[in-house]
Amino acid sequence: MSVLEAPARTAATVNRYSRISLGALWSGVAVAALLVVAPAFIGESSINQLTQFFSFLILAIGWNVLAGYGGMVSIGQQAYLGVASYAVLYLSLHGVLSWWAAPIAIAFCGVLSIPISYLAFRLRGSFFAIGTWVIAEVCLLVVAQIESLGGGAGASLNDLNRFSPHTAGDVTYWVGLAIVIASLVSVALLLRSRVGLALMSIRDDELAAEATGVNVTRIKRIAYVLSATICAGAGVLLILSNLEVQPNSSFSVQYSAFMIFMVLVGGMGTFEGPIIGAIVFYALQQWLAANGAWYLIILGAVAIAVTLWLPRGVWGTVDPHNRRSLVPLRHRVTVASHLESEE
Repeated sequence: MSVLEAPARTAATVNRYSRISLGALWSGVAVAALLVVAPAFIGESSINQLTQFFSFLILAIGWNVLAGYGGMVSIGQQAYLGVASYAVLYLSLHGVLSWWAAPIAIAFCGVLSIPISYLAFRLRGSFFAIGTWVIAEVCLLVVAQIESLGGGAGASLNDLNRFSPHTAGDVTYWVGLAIVIASLVSVALLLRSRVGLALMSIRDDELAAEATGVNVTRIKRIAYVLSATICAGAGVLLILSNLEVQPNSSFSVQYSAFMIFMVLVGGMGTFEGPIIGAIVFYALQQWLAANGAWYLIILGAVAIAVTLWLPRGVWGTVDPHNRRSLVPLRHRVTVASHLESEE
């Protein structure tokens, strides 16, 4: 019998997962598990530092949703950071334990962002960016007029004083870790959905997305509300860790500068970018904080250098075509070649 070789056929399979993403997923679960039990093994100082890092990471994640995936550059997301901090203070003054007030404050900011979005979305481009800043300043001025919340001088969060510093620090750390995990999972679920696909199509070409039937305003509003909710989580964490709040500090535009720096350095529009950017920013802050004004100068120099030589950010340069993503967000097509044979 003779064997005749038939032409090769190709078979394509579509899936979301790769060996890299599966390994990264299980590694992430392991890291999260280690972080949960970390207070049992590391000191109070290290716990406080991790809590501070969580607040920066949450801000980076929230800003990346809006600007990186939605193409809406905002310099006013600190509005929700400040409002969330004062919401925790208000609830605390009315008998709600601050840790229980945290999710209520976050949900309140999410709801508040809906009517605010109707105002903000009347603006486009640079006008949108400036408009969000104005909204944050209006929130500052309103809060500063409320004497029961300390007015312009701010106020302290006193209900946690009845707990030992060690207990308060550990619980606040776990609250921050929960917000980080919830933020990452929320963004991942968004990007795996049709809403996430529509959001990125709007970022790439809003007119083309609208022409294909995408409800542009609705998709943008979903991204805006999610970003506001995540940034509110950072505000909650900051007041729980600092135990005080002050209008000019909580609503400072400096937080927007931090958000932009972290996302640009890590990689705008990537899932991994905010994580890398937050690590770089926190490392630079710890290293340079004692240098006064030089700290901000060096941060600015790093931002300029990244913009010039790594315009896609660190992760965007490592994975420019999103083929090595550590998170299974996109479908992957694998083409395999098969040979047929006959006797």
